[in-house]
Amino acid sequence: MLELRATSLADTHAVAAAIAGLCRAGDLVVLGGEMGAGKTAFAQGFGRSLGVSEPITSPTFTLVHSYELPPGKSAAQLHHADLYRLDRTTEVADLALEELAEYRGIVLVEWGDVVEAMFGDHLLVHLEQDLDDDDARSIELSATGPSWAARWSQIDDALEAWRC
Repeated sequence: MLELRATSLADTHAVAAAIAGLCRAGDLVVLGGEMGAGKTAFAQGFGRSLGVSEPITSPTFTLVHSYELPPGKSAAQLHHADLYRLDRTTEVADLALEELAEYRGIVLVEWGDVVEAMFGDHLLVHLEQDLDDDDARSIELSATGPSWAARWSQIDDALEAWRC
């Protein structure tokens, strides 16, 4: 596990960008944390760093937003899912998130920590708002599976500036 501290929205975006820079087609990134913890802000920084120019909003009602990435990126699309309104694991399975990743995509899953056991290889990013500072976040990263384990030292190096 890697523990980080982002002291501002810009820091949260920078952490997301550093992680996005290490992502490739087929990756699944699970975002966890309470309401207001910064999951959507993280997704915005992540998407912008990959070249998404349109506004990135939480897909709470549509469940998944997909964004085309510019040529030259390691993936063709960024898929941003929000599982907040889903009640059953079958509903999550019906979204076929891992299949979206397999077809040259990167998938970010808000509220995915609730069903994390359903996912194979993934990176868990857990965000927590600081009670004393609305702009600050604690961010914990943990990896599941060989793909992320192979990149762990790169993740560790890329995020050194925010380490606790």
